[in-house]
Amino acid sequence: MIISRRGRLAVSGILSLLSNCRSSSTIMAGEQKRWEYPDARRDDTAVDSYHGTKIADPYRWLEDPDSKETQEFVEAQNKLSQPYIDGNPVKETFLKRLTELYNYPKTGCPFKRGNRYYHYHNTGLQNQSVLYSYENLSDKPEVFLDPNTFSDDGTVALGALAFSKNGQYLAYGTSTSGSDWQTIKVLDVATRKDLDDKLEHIKFSSMAWTHDHKGFFYGRYPVGDKADGTETDANLNQMLYYHTVGTPQSDDILCWKCPEEPEWMCSAEVTDDGEYAILYISESCEPVNRLYYCKLADLPNGITGCKDQLPVVKLVDNFEAKYDYIANDGVEFSLMTNLDSPRYKLIRINLDKPEKGGWVDIIPEHEKDVLSWCACVNTDNLVLCYLQDVKNVLYLHRLSDGSRVTQFPLDVGTVASYSGRREDKTMFYKFTSFLTPSTIYSCDLSQAELEPKVHLRTEVAGIDPAQYEVKQVFYESYDRTRVPMFIVHRKDITLDGNHPVLLYGYGGFNISLEPSFSVSRLLFIKHLGGVLAIPNLRGGGEYGKTWHQGGIFGKKQNVFDDFHSAAEYLIKNKYTNPKRLAIQGGSNGGLLVGACINQKPYLYGCGIAQVGVMDMLRFHKFTIGHAWCSDYGCSDKEDDFHWLVRYSPLHTISKPLISGVQYPSVLLFTGDHDDRVVPLHSLKYIAQLQHELRDYADQTNPLMIRVHVKEGHGAGKPTAKVLEESAEMYSFLSRSLGAEWQST
Repeated sequence: MIISRRGRLAVSGILSLLSNCRSSSTIMAGEQKRWEYPDARRDDTAVDSYHGTKIADPYRWLEDPDSKETQEFVEAQNKLSQPYIDGNPVKETFLKRLTELYNYPKTGCPFKRGNRYYHYHNTGLQNQSVLYSYENLSDKPEVFLDPNTFSDDGTVALGALAFSKNGQYLAYGTSTSGSDWQTIKVLDVATRKDLDDKLEHIKFSSMAWTHDHKGFFYGRYPVGDKADGTETDANLNQMLYYHTVGTPQSDDILCWKCPEEPEWMCSAEVTDDGEYAILYISESCEPVNRLYYCKLADLPNGITGCKDQLPVVKLVDNFEAKYDYIANDGVEFSLMTNLDSPRYKLIRINLDKPEKGGWVDIIPEHEKDVLSWCACVNTDNLVLCYLQDVKNVLYLHRLSDGSRVTQFPLDVGTVASYSGRREDKTMFYKFTSFLTPSTIYSCDLSQAELEPKVHLRTEVAGIDPAQYEVKQVFYESYDRTRVPMFIVHRKDITLDGNHPVLLYGYGGFNISLEPSFSVSRLLFIKHLGGVLAIPNLRGGGEYGKTWHQGGIFGKKQNVFDDFHSAAEYLIKNKYTNPKRLAIQGGSNGGLLVGACINQKPYLYGCGIAQVGVMDMLRFHKFTIGHAWCSDYGCSDKEDDFHWLVRYSPLHTISKPLISGVQYPSVLLFTGDHDDRVVPLHSLKYIAQLQHELRDYADQTNPLMIRVHVKEGHGAGKPTAKVLEESAEMYSFLSRSLGAEWQST
């Protein structure tokens, strides 16, 4: 372990603080102080050489999910963690109350396709949200497609969907057990019956119908030996195909492939006028893409007559910036881009004069705020959503000249979803915040007075927003960078330095953590006396490209420093102390938790890492991991290896150097069908953690993992599993922090 000199608490101060804190866990009757962890074989022959440095990988065998030894390891770990979690009375109490409060209606924005409206709705505790349909907004919605009928346990979810332009057909994807793999089917809207069409080997795919309603573009991978979500093979050589309704998948037309660049991916979009197919080519998670197009009317025999891919014009043939289609009037294309604009702007390009010197800014980059998204609606209107110090602001502009028409009123929070296309006169948007479940607004843009009206407001019985306080603070990281953080707690708390705190972070991939509503978090605050803190770490997209790049590659340590600094701010300002401070993160946020507890175990009382990336030297070898090299780098490159090995959670576990200091209580979560961040990351990390600390006399805090079956990275998870796992997490957290259930 390395104790940072930057911004650290003095060692003497740490020891003094630890001695004055409450016990880090509630010692229940018969609870053991030392843990007997499952034995895990160490293979000393598994050693790799990275640019002259030997790195042992003794749990390499855990990379095989199908081996009996791996399955026995998982079973043994669950037998250790499940009784411990269930043994806390808070578990059932929390689950019961969470189930009661979560049972409120959840509705999505209406959207119009063909001559009908649709929206998603969940009555409260349905495992999957249902798609409803109605002709007029005043009509009673009727069930159109219910994914709860796809399986008995809710583990088959509805994924991406796309209606044909005339609303005659619906192409929709289903995923099983949380896997990223999808099967696409086609439904006849009038009869609500599935056709015989069935498309497979699909992952990370868009669906884009041509305006003749005959078929759609989609992306698929080559047929492999196994594609059920439990495999770890790298996802390579994605291809773009066109499927004609009523034909077998074997007859689909290959529209794009690039075998010389197997990591490249392609998605397609058809322009609003139906004249062009736009191809987006990406190579990673970096917000950049190549932009190609094909004028469909110029194909002499149509798409099905193409013999060797679509003949495309390469408008942008480099990975220097990101380009998203917004609208077009003939050859005049309006695009959203971060080209020379880290906070994004809108530009216009004439396809007949495509030279970069002729590109025109419609809406320039804002001097501070980040343009999150833009949509064209009501022919000549642009809806622009900006992120202003991690709070959304919403504007209406004119497409023709970029001029601003109005600003829509918003409270402090997030525009969680939007619907409205260029042909629609009415737009809908859903607002949410830490204390607001959902308010859907509508605005008829054809009227002279542009006044958003409440279409649907959702409230949760049993939660009184007036009891809570939300504040945004700014604190300094170790290099004096100013970092924002939201803090939510009850209004009546006294800052005595002894509250249970849940510090949640992410810090990567240009993803912004914006205000959102969570029943489980509010229960933690109300009934466990907790405080929620969410810092907006570098690596995210909260302040645009510069903020993102400040937390990637060799600057990844900035993310961990930002998180450590957030913890130290909360301690200094008397919200909590180290033994009552829990940290949580998922995916890249799981990496964050793993790295931070390795670097400063004395700073935290509990670490919860969900589906985390833990092996930073081998992540790029599995499923879609190669796409993350745009944030992390790759150990195949010598410079990258040296920064990766310095923070890789799997490779930086060690006994604390200070007597009396131990690792916080640790709980990892993963799913057996997670084919995004494959389970081997969590399995290898927990095996190494338990090995390193099993004989360390000061380590009495538990080090555990829960491996859930028929679950993936998180998308499509049925409500029953969401509630159960939330109760598991807060049971472990409360036991680790000594947080007792309070009835009021």
